[in-house]
Amino acid sequence: MPRLFCFGLGYTARRLAAALSGEGWRIAGTCRTADACTALSHRGIDAWPFETGRPLDDAGVLGGTTHILVSTPPGAAGDPVLAHHAEDIAALPGLQWIGYLSSTSVYGDTGGRRVGEDAPCAATSERGRRRIAAEAAWQARRRGDRLPLHVFRLAGIYGPGRSALDQVRAGTARRIDKPGHLFSRIHVDDIVAVLRASMARPDPGAVYNVCDDEPAPTADVVAHACALLGIAPPPLVPFAEAELSPMARSFYADNRRLRNDRIRKELGVTLEFPDYRAGLRGILAAERRGT
Repeated sequence: MPRLFCFGLGYTARRLAAALSGEGWRIAGTCRTADACTALSHRGIDAWPFETGRPLDDAGVLGGTTHILVSTPPGAAGDPVLAHHAEDIAALPGLQWIGYLSSTSVYGDTGGRRVGEDAPCAATSERGRRRIAAEAAWQARRRGDRLPLHVFRLAGIYGPGRSALDQVRAGTARRIDKPGHLFSRIHVDDIVAVLRASMARPDPGAVYNVCDDEPAPTADVVAHACALLGIAPPPLVPFAEAELSPMARSFYADNRRLRNDRIRKELGVTLEFPDYRAGLRGILAAERRGT
């Protein structure tokens, strides 16, 4: 029986776990707090606290793992999973696949030009630079220990409970106008499809951009969410006049479009939600069905 261990049972990892558990997979992983671990245990997922500065209390919980998903972000000191458990992972006898969830921030600003996985990594943010370092460290361990590593550079993630629909309902949605600036995004269920396709067709060392087919301004996404909900959209606010937090403003520093050919050609993935319109419609339809 395959066993997936997730370092970081967050939004995407839990969605993958839900898909696999229905097919007989054993699921385990880590959470930030003991309370979160307890909540997951009630859903049939074995979970243990894991903090950036300290290892798992018992590395033996990795025993029997066949697949590992790493979604914990790197810190200033590097990737915490590698820092504390690289040797434990390398010693697993039946390990078939490791998926490392990275970010498209590694590419930095391309002035709106399309970039594929072989493009230079020139991050402009500290977050992106940490991702570059973490990817390099994982790839070095792959080569040294022959680990079955796969890197997934994720665009902006959205899905049920985490989309422009929720922002509109909460009254927090904003339409920032920065002409020519595009964001790439990906529905969480399409991430799950990519990960599962990679598990079925492992190619250690491979790097994949995971994004949909249509980069778009956030203002357009918010306007479409409003139209679906029958709500008047908020006014456009010029970027120069928008009062954004430093974190929010940093996302506008990079303008790039991503190529996703590789997930199609090498993994055979057909996106269920190839653009934000299909994604938002799908979320709303699922809500109305109660699923």
